[in-house]
Amino acid sequence: MDSSEIEKSKTHILIEIIEYLPNSVVTKAIINKTTGNVSVVAIDTGEALAQKISPFDTFVQIIEGTAEVIIDEKSNILNVGEGIIIPAHISHNVKANERLKMISTIIKCGYEAISV
Repeated sequence: MDSSEIEKSKTHILIEIIEYLPNSVVTKAIINKTTGNVSVVAIDTGEALAQKISPFDTFVQIIEGTAEVIIDEKSNILNVGEGIIIPAHISHNVKANERLKMISTIIKCGYEAISV
């Protein structure tokens, strides 16, 4: 993952700042801070993000193609313009049944304010 951010105070066409690589998942940081990050991700056909469990909610929005987002073994098909919140502490992954690009947003602060 490229940890450098894209240039600030400049307009960007997000689907153009990242390219597909054959048989790969490519990630480009838009904003990368200790309090959270926003990334654009390109996933080639047949590839997937590794299944994982995050300690934070993650919002993904599809900006090109179609994604299969699997949350706690339940499949969700997302098309361009659609997004989904992946809850913290739940097993999930994202599969590309066709090439796709998406924005992934994780906010790490604010959880400490929640009383249980």
